[in-house]
Amino acid sequence: MTTTAEEFETKPISPQKLQGAKTFAASYAGEHVAGTEFVIGALFVSWGVGAVDVLLGLLLGNLLAVLTWGLITAPIATDTRLTLYAYLEKIAGPGTIKLYSVVNGILFCVLAGAMITVSASAVRILFGIPDQVGYFPTDLRFVLVVLGVGAVVVYMAVKGFEKLAAFAEVCAPWMILMFLVGAFVMMPTTVGATAGVDSINSFADFLTVASESIWKDSDGAIGIWHVVAFAWVANLAMHGSLGDMTLLRFAKSAKYGYFSALGMFIGHYMAWICAGIMGAGAAIILKTSITAIDPGSVAYQALGASGILAVIIAGWTTSNPTIYRAGLAFSSLNHTWGRTKVTIVVGVITTIIACSPFVFSGLLGFVGYMGLLLAPVGAIIVAEHWLFPRIGLTRYWSSYKGNTTNMAAFITWIVSMVVGVALDKLGVMHLFFILVPLWTFATAMYIVMASMMGAKDTYPEAKEAEEAERLRKEAEVAYLNSPESKMQSANQQLPALAKAAKYISWAALASCAYMGLMSYINQDIETIRAWLIVPTLVYFVTATYAYLAQPSSEEKAVAANLNSAT
Repeated sequence: MTTTAEEFETKPISPQKLQGAKTFAASYAGEHVAGTEFVIGALFVSWGVGAVDVLLGLLLGNLLAVLTWGLITAPIATDTRLTLYAYLEKIAGPGTIKLYSVVNGILFCVLAGAMITVSASAVRILFGIPDQVGYFPTDLRFVLVVLGVGAVVVYMAVKGFEKLAAFAEVCAPWMILMFLVGAFVMMPTTVGATAGVDSINSFADFLTVASESIWKDSDGAIGIWHVVAFAWVANLAMHGSLGDMTLLRFAKSAKYGYFSALGMFIGHYMAWICAGIMGAGAAIILKTSITAIDPGSVAYQALGASGILAVIIAGWTTSNPTIYRAGLAFSSLNHTWGRTKVTIVVGVITTIIACSPFVFSGLLGFVGYMGLLLAPVGAIIVAEHWLFPRIGLTRYWSSYKGNTTNMAAFITWIVSMVVGVALDKLGVMHLFFILVPLWTFATAMYIVMASMMGAKDTYPEAKEAEEAERLRKEAEVAYLNSPESKMQSANQQLPALAKAAKYISWAALASCAYMGLMSYINQDIETIRAWLIVPTLVYFVTATYAYLAQPSSEEKAVAANLNSAT
């Protein structure tokens, strides 16, 4: 994909910019194996939720998230080829999109700030800065570390989607492995703290250790359905609120939405469980509560210098696309501003927010409210895109009427947010349980109000718009079936040296896995903490070289054009 400064944010992207499966597999795997997994993994330990509730609840909740991406977000994104902001403006008008962009942009800034803070929690170990687990920093050096980490993150976000995907593609395999290795390293510590279990020889033994030394059931109010709801809600802004239209518009097929399973079951399910094991083990070693240590300390206790690097990179791979999304949100306020300039400003603000550790210490409540504020917008878009044609209402009716604001959408969104906040504050139901009934309420309310305000009418502009959209889709299908597209999709041969580097990078990953397994067998933490950094550095040097040696999107396009002309 050729990345321009603006990346076609206000109109459907051209077929030549569409990306293949590998890009989205790497992007989802990388973005959802994040530094915040250390925070969330530790959360279930501190919540007092039983092991069985955690294991089953995360399985079901993450499945619901994948289905939401695959059945709702990706089909709408690939059908329209628009960002969320461009499509919402088409449905709800410039007036609504301005308010939505401000709200969405602020939320993404805070979320990205949490990722930067997590990365900084690892860097601070190198400077002897104490754990930062309060609401505000207690050491000026931590603020300076955050500013440095933020500068790198903003630079990557400014480079756009292709650079973010490239960064994730190199980092993802190693990051995933680090969570597994960290769990292997810390398992003997948790076994040693469990009465009646000397080693894990069966799943029953693991369940005993998990129940008595990791996820201890406190018989509190939090149970399996809270875990299910949280696993689904955690990324509601991206799937149920359609934020990932911004990325999935580049997908050649709507089926690529199911690549979110890599993020949900590797990044969330596996990583949250492994992070819980690491957090419990680190707390045992440090003889403290898991709530008193930050992600950097957890990873360092398990993996040494490689743990520091893991937390830094895990935070980067999530904060980068989150800042990118925030930049898109604010740039939609005025298309002449341009995404690049806006992203720089947003990145500076986000980095300032990240200086206060409260952005990750209060992450869970924030994620719930983020879903509550944005879910009604997802309901409005889904209703207009899918339901309206099926019940005899006209899509984009408000724009055909010449409205600058779709009052039916605006009022539905505001009322839904007020209802959601009221339900939470009055204690009617837990925050995580509000979102499904809130989505249903917003859908019904919007259909009724739109019907009353003009959606039942017919408009001559509608037929013209439908014809233009049909021609665009036909051109896209024709291109994807053309020799040029197939040449761009074809695997390119790597130079011999790059191919060797690729094989060496695989061997380095295998070495990391072997060291983790031997650490578990020999109950030896010190060796892996000291030496895991060696195959780690070998991996990044060789994997980066092999990646850079691949033909760029521009080179592939030129080759395709030359081949199609001969």
